[in-house]
Parts: sequence; C-alpha cells; structure tokens
Amino acid sequence: MSATTPPAPLLPDLKPTRARHWVLLFAATLAVITYIDRVCMSQAKVSIAADLGLTSVQMGYVFAAFTLAYALFEIPGGWLGDKIGPRKVLMRVVLLWSFFTAATGRAWNLASLLVMQFLFGAGEAGAFPNLAKAFTNWLPSRERNRAVSVMWLCTRWGGAVTPLLVVWVISLVGWRWAFTVFAAPGIVWAIVFYWWFRDHPRDHPSVNAAELELLHEPRHNAAGHAKVPWEKILRSRTVWLLFVQYFCFGYGWYFYITWLPTYVKEARGLELQKGALLSGIPLFFGGFACILSGWLAGWLVRRGFALARVRRGLAYVGYWGAAAMLLLSPRIADPVWAMLAMGLASFSLDLTLPVCWRTAMDVGGKYAGTISGSMNMAGQIGGAVGPVAVGYILQYMNHNWTLTFAISAAIYVLGGLCWTWIDPVTPVEKA
Repeated sequence: MSATTPPAPLLPDLKPTRARHWVLLFAATLAVITYIDRVCMSQAKVSIAADLGLTSVQMGYVFAAFTLAYALFEIPGGWLGDKIGPRKVLMRVVLLWSFFTAATGRAWNLASLLVMQFLFGAGEAGAFPNLAKAFTNWLPSRERNRAVSVMWLCTRWGGAVTPLLVVWVISLVGWRWAFTVFAAPGIVWAIVFYWWFRDHPRDHPSVNAAELELLHEPRHNAAGHAKVPWEKILRSRTVWLLFVQYFCFGYGWYFYITWLPTYVKEARGLELQKGALLSGIPLFFGGFACILSGWLAGWLVRRGFALARVRRGLAYVGYWGAAAMLLLSPRIADPVWAMLAMGLASFSLDLTLPVCWRTAMDVGGKYAGTISGSMNMAGQIGGAVGPVAVGYILQYMNHNWTLTFAISAAIYVLGGLCWTWIDPVTPVEKA
C-alpha cells in the first residue's frame, strides 16, 4: 500500500449473531425436564400407593403438596429473578428440585412423601417466571410469540412421552430408582446453563453489536429495580382477572398429570402399557395447540386484527371449546375415541396458554417475572385444589367421573368469561 492510499474503512459487522436462539434452546430443554419430573409421579402413583398403603384422598394430598408449594413460591421466585437476574435463580432452583426428585424415591410413608413433593414444588416454582424474564431480556417483542409457543410445546410433548418412558424405567429399576434417573438431566442442565447464560445480552461474548441492536427494546426490561410497584399491580383489574382465569386453567389441566392414568385404568379398563400410551394423547394434542396459538395470533395481527381482540378470541375459543369436549368425553363408550375427545379438550385449553403468558409478559414489562409468577401462582392454587377435589369425589361419591368432568367444564366457562374484562396489551406501569 502506498503512502497516499487511504486506509480501508472499518466496515461494521452487519449480520447479527444468533446467541439469543440459545436462550430458547435452554428454555425448551428445561420445559421438557420440568414436565418429565412432574408426570413421573402420576405414572408411578399405583406403585407408590401400593408400596406405602395410601388411599385415593391421601394421593390427592400428595399431588396437592407439589402444587401448593409451587403456588406459594411463584411470587418469590419471579420477584427474585427481577431482583438478581434469572441466571442465579434458575441454576439454584433446578438443582433444588432435581435433588428432591431423587429424594422422592426414598420416601417411606405419607408424611415423608408430602415433604419431598412440597420441596420439589418449591424448586420448580422458579422455573417459568424466570424463563419469562429471560425472554423479556433476550428477545425482541416480535420473537416472543414463537419462543413462548415453542417452550410450552416442549412441556406438553415432554409430558406426553413421559408415561411410556416412566413405565419402561419402572419396569427396569422400580419406582424408587426411577426418580433418581429422572433427576439427572436437571443437574446437567443447571451446570451448562450457568456456564453459558448471562442476564444481560451485552455481557455475553457471543453477542455482536448487530444482535445487540436488535435487542434495543428489551434493555429496559433487563434493568434491575429497587422496588416492585405492588400497590399499582394489586389495583389492576387485568392482573386480578389474569389470576382468576389461570386458576381455572390450573384446576382442570392438572387432571392430565395427576389422575388421568387412574381414570384410564379404572373407568376405561385399560392395562398399564396401553393406558400409558393413551394418557399421553391430551398433552400431545396440547403441544400442537401451543404452536398453533402463537402462529395464529401473529398471522391475524399481520392482517389487521387488533392484538387485544385476537388474544381475547383465542381465550374464548380455548376455554369454551375445552368445556364442551370435556363434557362429551365420558359419554363416549369406546376408550380410544373418548381419549381423543379428551385430547381435543386439552388442545382447546392450550390454545389459551401462550396467550396467558404473552399477556403476563406484556402487562408486566420490566416486572414480567413478578407478574408472570403471580399469575402462575394462581394457576398452581387451582392445580392444588383440583387433585384434592377429584380424590374426594372418587372416595365419597362412588368414583363419579362424569361429575369430575362437569365441575372442570363449569370452571373453564368461568375462565373464558374473565377475558371479557382483561386488557391484554397495556403494561401495568402505564395503566
């Protein structure tokens, strides 16, 4: 180069890196792990009850112990993620629940099983609020629909394959060691996640300037804050109605991962292997609904429909469609067709799932961890009430499965009505 030749300009790297996609991969993987660990209990129920001499009501309390702890620790878990960041929180809670998943296999009576499941639920409570927080920190708004849909798809399909997987593992090592086997993936996930993840994209060495520019809008959400505006949050009609509708969601949905294997065996007379296969149908169908819901919401908005109307419409179709199919299922004599009807009930209900979480993220904004955790707390309270109610119906009302489904359908109708008064787009800070 001659002395008169000007130096070549420093060209900026115009192609964004894709480090943010790894965040979705971590979320999807953890979503699978959470539901494998949860569904394991429902499939092992028969063996556990026989080994420890537990009644239907007592097993209802065991299921409720998990969901009660899950509910109680949702707000602290979400708040802590807002306060110190999801990296530290997720690493800790995943290790915690993995330990107590393994410890469940060492239970020796009802009291020990209740304690193990309660502490397991306390650990899992921090998962989804902090994944929501990670999404608001790392993903531009236009990518969050897809991310939330994929995450919930993975929970459903993880839960769908678990019945067969658990039956196979229990046949090899027994129910006690099966819980140890299913604890191992969480430990591996926690170590790898903590090594790779950073709370702020700007701190990650794999994020270049172009990708960071894509994430300009989430920077406000990533900033820490000193005080959650609880007074404003608790005055919000939308927030309270989000809580009520998610209680309704949890009440009916937890049937699929608690009492469904019992229903398939007792009411439909199916053996363990075939029952495990059919028990996966509702969660398998629900996974498709999660993807369809996110895609359909984006497609309708791009064609000029208001986002608020789209979210309300999906919620109406989801809740009320689930109620209708749940009432139909016990009237069908053939067990396969009955389970397909129940699968359509799950499909309908899960159309609302991405809508609920995107609404919590958008309403929450900077406080997405706190509000999504609060909403999920309400859902888990519903999930704690539901299995106990089913246990009492089975024990004291002559195993009346039709009544069980009718009560869930009525609660779904209430959940859909809530969306009439929910503002699903306005952040609580601006309301």
